[in-house]
Amino acid sequence: MSGFEENVVGKLIQQKGRIHKDRVFLFFKDEKITYAQLDHISNQFAHGFRDLGIQKDDKIAIMMKNHPDFLYVWFGAVKLGAVEVPINTAYKGDLLKHILNNSDSKILIIDEDMLDRLLLIKDDLTKLELILCHGAIDEGVAKSLPLPVSSLERFFEYPSDPVEADVKPMDPAGFIYTSGTTGPSKGAVCPHNYFLHMAELVAQLRDLNSEDILYTFLPLFHINAQCMTVLTALLYEAQIVIADRFSATTFWDEILKYGATQFNYLGAVMTILAKQEPRENEHDNPVRIAFGAACPPDVMQQLEERFGFVCLEGFGMTETGIVVHDDINARRTGSCGRVLDKYYEVKLVDDDDMEVDAGEIGEIVVRTKLPYIMMTEYYKMPDKTLEAYRNLWFHTGDYAKKDADGYFYFVDRKKDAIRRRGENISSFEVEKVINTHPSILESAVFAVPSELGEDEVKANVVLKPNKALAPEDLIRFCNERMAYFAIPRYLEFVSELPKTPTNRIEKYRLRQAGITENTWDREKAGVKITR
Repeated sequence: MSGFEENVVGKLIQQKGRIHKDRVFLFFKDEKITYAQLDHISNQFAHGFRDLGIQKDDKIAIMMKNHPDFLYVWFGAVKLGAVEVPINTAYKGDLLKHILNNSDSKILIIDEDMLDRLLLIKDDLTKLELILCHGAIDEGVAKSLPLPVSSLERFFEYPSDPVEADVKPMDPAGFIYTSGTTGPSKGAVCPHNYFLHMAELVAQLRDLNSEDILYTFLPLFHINAQCMTVLTALLYEAQIVIADRFSATTFWDEILKYGATQFNYLGAVMTILAKQEPRENEHDNPVRIAFGAACPPDVMQQLEERFGFVCLEGFGMTETGIVVHDDINARRTGSCGRVLDKYYEVKLVDDDDMEVDAGEIGEIVVRTKLPYIMMTEYYKMPDKTLEAYRNLWFHTGDYAKKDADGYFYFVDRKKDAIRRRGENISSFEVEKVINTHPSILESAVFAVPSELGEDEVKANVVLKPNKALAPEDLIRFCNERMAYFAIPRYLEFVSELPKTPTNRIEKYRLRQAGITENTWDREKAGVKITR
């Protein structure tokens, strides 16, 4: 157990920094940051924010790539009882403006190479009072902005003694904004208790101990890296490695360099790792657990046998945390596990919120048994909060089915589901088949409009380097392995798929592009399929 009961993030950092002092907590490239340094420098940042007039419940936006300074900003803010607003580093224009204004952020901390993004929206930043630049300030850009721009560097000059603040477990620690693919991005208000409950839960699920070294390539603006790597390691006095980003070619080199024993994954990462060329002594690596979601069962089996680790999966989202998860001793192929029923109630419902039977597909809905272990609301969006929590259950927008023993099987995002000529099709299942082709690196399957009404199925496909594949051959491959109605009508071979920094494919962009001049049409080509 962690031995920490206060459930306030700032107090956790202080406690662990006092106890462990010289123990290394963080490895970043060639830097080593100790527990004491993490505590002391975040204290300096807390003093810096207080000197700027920041008080409890004030909002501080953070738009930074992975770097130790991100942690100092984040922890300095929460030690004061301020609220961190981490922003996806890919955001620009209207979406960036929306988050800054909707969150009521007073200060924005931004990397030097992103400062010029503010020029486009400079006249619409109605809430910001100050910009702190991480890195060198472009004076030309700074002079063109209507707000003062200062250097974050001066925060390292403040005293490192603790900052006292009256912070409670139910107080908001962060506003984590959704992707905004179906409307304006929504800020999930997550209390301190949520962050630390999730960290504690994840540590128990992954059998964490102080000898573990957790590796993450996921961005620090994402709840996964914050809760499931940084805070989880702090609670259990482990160590972490933060990478810039995911790189398949350097992944195992970094694992070996730092001796990492666990890593987290999302998106197509596991499929990409499985398709890498074999290396010598692959099984001889320190990883014992990989922790994530949506790894196809055949890929999981291949990776476990090839590299010798155990893969644990679950279901969760920013708003809920993890609510369904594998038991390390009772996994079931293809399942994301069973309900963590000590803390949550989870069921599957139809469009009328009536529970469906075992084996039937329904939307996952959730509610908690303890207070403040999920988001409390969408900030300043009461209508969206009520819509999500209708009938006293939080609606996730994800489809799944459940077997008679209570194991859940993810089907698809509700908005990504495809209906073709009366048949419901899971894009997730079609992708699993396509991605097994030896020439294919990854794929994205999505709906495009049909001239007959409903949808047609399109797949955008990325080939492995130096591989070639005729569309007809891929259709024949699919015809042998999936239902006739799920076989894509349209194929497009592309060099890459649009992704978020957490490696999730941005299907809304693919749907917007639809049928392009490079799209191959199975029906026009006269390629027949068998039923």
